[in-house]
Amino acid sequence: MLESISHLVSFIYSAEERGFSAAARRLGMTPAAVSKNVAALERQLGVRLFQRTTRQLRLTEEGEQFLREVAEPWRQIEGAVLAAREAAAHPAGTLKVSMAPAVGRTYFVPMLEAFRERYPAIVPDLYLENRQVDLVGEGFDVAIGGGIELSEGVIARELTQVPIIVTAAPAYLARRGTPHTPHELAAHDGIARRAIRTGRLYSWTLRTEAGDEQVPVEFRAAAVCDDPEAMAAAAAAGMGVALLPAPHALPFLRSGELVHLMPDWHAQARPLCIYYSSRRLLPAKTRAFVEFVVERFRAQGLAEQFRAPAQPLR
Repeated sequence: MLESISHLVSFIYSAEERGFSAAARRLGMTPAAVSKNVAALERQLGVRLFQRTTRQLRLTEEGEQFLREVAEPWRQIEGAVLAAREAAAHPAGTLKVSMAPAVGRTYFVPMLEAFRERYPAIVPDLYLENRQVDLVGEGFDVAIGGGIELSEGVIARELTQVPIIVTAAPAYLARRGTPHTPHELAAHDGIARRAIRTGRLYSWTLRTEAGDEQVPVEFRAAAVCDDPEAMAAAAAAGMGVALLPAPHALPFLRSGELVHLMPDWHAQARPLCIYYSSRRLLPAKTRAFVEFVVERFRAQGLAEQFRAPAQPLR
């Protein structure tokens, strides 16, 4: 049985590398041994898998069909072996993580010291940027944010729902008055948000907690930003009303730089999620980080704070 597996692996690697020599380097064998293994497999199957010339190695039609049938199962076996090896050892290695700057700095970076104490062999490599990364294509292990497209190979684990809340600076309210209903926003200046991908302005609809009443948001745009952190800073400077995701608003609400207006009304953003590869057998370092973040998020009560920022902040 082990001999047959060796023959099969020699065939798969030879097909992928398009040569016995490259496959041999990958396997730590000699080219002659790889060629011998492939020939033995051909005899067992009773078909020719490769057309051999002095210059190149090409799959036959039967070889292409056989490769399609065996390559993916072999990848699953390789993954199982890798996962078993990693599970036997401590999670280790560099962990490439993408997160939005403000949310990352405020809520997730402070968790890292406790994470490192638990997993000292894992090195978090953080990319703090306001964009939707290609998790698989760019080689990220994990991303934290809202609205990342669930392309093939990516799954999302929800951390919390994210309300969009109405905020303004005390100085602005002292100067222009405090709006008490969504309809009153039409008489106020506001900071509009532009979508990074499309360049279009966001349109929001405020709704009551019960969802029985909805009102489209209208105001005079005093400024336009593509970054909620910049919007919060502009609102804190007194430029106007800003509709902010709760995670971005919370630090400013805590400091008193912003006031939460109309706490019975909110709009809804996409959930805050932690994204990672949908491979059934995750690397140990990725699994450790995901479980740690979910655990800490729950223990610190962050999900409840994000959903109810009008309540007394802890």
